[in-house]
Amino acid sequence: MKNVLTAEKRRAALIDCLTAADSPVSASALAAQFSVSRQVIVGDIALLRASGANISATPRGYVIDRAQQGCRRTVACVHSCEDTAKELNIMVDNGCTVVDVIVEHPIYGQISGRLDLASRYDVAQFVEKLSSEEAPPLSSLTGGVHLHTLICPDEAAYRRVCKELSKEKLLFSE
Repeated sequence: MKNVLTAEKRRAALIDCLTAADSPVSASALAAQFSVSRQVIVGDIALLRASGANISATPRGYVIDRAQQGCRRTVACVHSCEDTAKELNIMVDNGCTVVDVIVEHPIYGQISGRLDLASRYDVAQFVEKLSSEEAPPLSSLTGGVHLHTLICPDEAAYRRVCKELSKEKLLFSE
């Protein structure tokens, strides 16, 4: 007979699992680990968030938000969907983590999506998921105009990102 955790103990174990993880953990992987359905995990995460747990959903799974080292900056970009990988690779190649993407929607106001991309591998997985799910990036809602929140190791890295984005005509300027 299986040792089944109560819902409360499972949620505590979920926090422990996400805290110990070095990378995002998918709902499917958590469901398999705890012998429950993916939907049970999604519900558990919602309840944990409602109780104050700082859990974010990324394209690759759930993460516990941790204080990130470096300077936090925002960069405004504009480009077609085809230039998404180029833009993101410029950012991660300069040592920055792409925290999120933000668009300004005429009806809903600000819409953001958590990314947490820190390497070319992360970018490749993200772009592949966009393709395999046939999901357009959020920037498609705004004619390609969007913001990214970056965590950069220093100001010099942020300036390099802006310079390279400008050179590639990906930096938004009026």
